Amino acid sequence: MSARGIGPELVAALKRLRLGGLLPTLSERLTLAEKESTPLEDLLLMLLTDEISRRDTTAATRRAEEAGLDPDMVLERWDKTAKVTYDRRVMNELASLRFVEDRRNVVILGPVGVGKTFLANALGHICCRAGFHVRLLRADVLLRMLKQSRMDNSRDALMTQLGTVDVLVIDDFALEPMTREESRDIYQLFVERNARLSTVVTSNRDTAEWIATFDDALLAQSAVDRFKNNAFDLVVDGESYRSRLKPDIEKVGPPPSAPVKKPPVNPRKKGAARH
Repeated sequence: MSARGIGPELVAALKRLRLGGLLPTLSERLTLAEKESTPLEDLLLMLLTDEISRRDTTAATRRAEEAGLDPDMVLERWDKTAKVTYDRRVMNELASLRFVEDRRNVVILGPVGVGKTFLANALGHICCRAGFHVRLLRADVLLRMLKQSRMDNSRDALMTQLGTVDVLVIDDFALEPMTREESRDIYQLFVERNARLSTVVTSNRDTAEWIATFDDALLAQSAVDRFKNNAFDLVVDGESYRSRLKPDIEKVGPPPSAPVKKPPVNPRKKGAARH
């Protein structure tokens, strides 16, 4: 049976109702429904379910792009044959997103190249699919943005953005010592987000070593203790994962000069569904 044609009036009506996404498969759906004598109510449900799924996917993709997530670093593409070890039970717990609902943090620790950035991106994608807003930044990029914001008097606006996004991912934290101003910025960010929103940090250094990278030991101890006491630990170890990535897959987040995008209004409501 050949596929049914779709009249121009129906095409125009669907587009006016912003249901044009149904058109690519509508003809086949109608033909199949006619062949199998599908009840009208079931056909309508099938078409609307298709549209809901398409819109959810489009929205998740848009949130991931705005977050600065690498589109290739999704959990489905993680190479399970890699000689990398981590606690699967912890990763499964994180993938459930209960840590976001409970406003807890995540620390992903391990040596260079074992896939910490990949796993952080993967968590970010899962969050985007669940309707949360995410922002991923390398630590050096974050610090440069904060420095620039002090120069152009946009610091308050930037701190508000960073302090209100559902999940903030800071990649490669504590690689180098921070200045006094940088230390205060990170202290403020950690303290303001703690127990209110979730922050994911990847680092080559154990959290005990973070303190030495701050300019002020008291600020460091306070910030790190609060962060650590409310965090899940995921320790990754093994051989390098980089050979399994695309040549450009390690490019994470926007370049330092990229403009800061204001995150959309938080859509999360009380009792958000767990995934």
